Amino acid sequence: MNTKKLVKTTGKAAFGVVELLLLYAIAGIFMSFVPVNKHASQKEDVSIYILSNGVHTDLVVPIKNEEIDWNQFVKFEHTTGKDSMANFVAFGWGDKGFYLDTPTWSELKVSTAFKAAFALSEAAIHTTFYREMEEGEKCVKINVSKEQYKLLVHYITASFDTDDNNQFIHIPTTANYGEHDTFYEAKGTYNLFYTCNTWANNGLKACHQKASLWTLLDRGIFYQYEKI
Repeated sequence: MNTKKLVKTTGKAAFGVVELLLLYAIAGIFMSFVPVNKHASQKEDVSIYILSNGVHTDLVVPIKNEEIDWNQFVKFEHTTGKDSMANFVAFGWGDKGFYLDTPTWSELKVSTAFKAAFALSEAAIHTTFYREMEEGEKCVKINVSKEQYKLLVHYITASFDTDDNNQFIHIPTTANYGEHDTFYEAKGTYNLFYTCNTWANNGLKACHQKASLWTLLDRGIFYQYEKI
């Protein structure tokens, strides 16, 4: 292949990649604003929360009620603070490399981003314990029925990898974000079409709450709750 043909072929390939990325971005934005379960019923049996750090959405639930005692599965003693006074636990699913090897965005490696984008690495669940939840722009309370909460519990527990004793597999690490969080092995793989926010959004769908048709970003989830 001569130089002229090579340049032409390379140009077409690059243009094709740009087109795909644009379609991906447009679809991601459009579908994130399409509501699912727009008129979801809300019974005040159990209060759950969606919590964002500005990029990533967690699903937050009570530590213990008649349905489940989460501390039997995610342990206070696995955190550095070992604070047993928490009333809530937040669950966030994501790429294991992002969670454990990327303390800040400035330290993000190209290899980590590439593996995450193309489902080449493992997943992990980040759990954080809280004593109180403060509602605000990035923290929304959602009241659900007992039946709906059971569905959410099933969704979350099914996302964990378990050992031979059906216990969640703790990941010993010093990459904790603070004194009240820790990590566990998770099922699935992060990729361009299934992000941490997609997981949280699907959790809301699973328990018949308002959610986006499909979203990559936290904004799509919180948009559905702006007019509550």
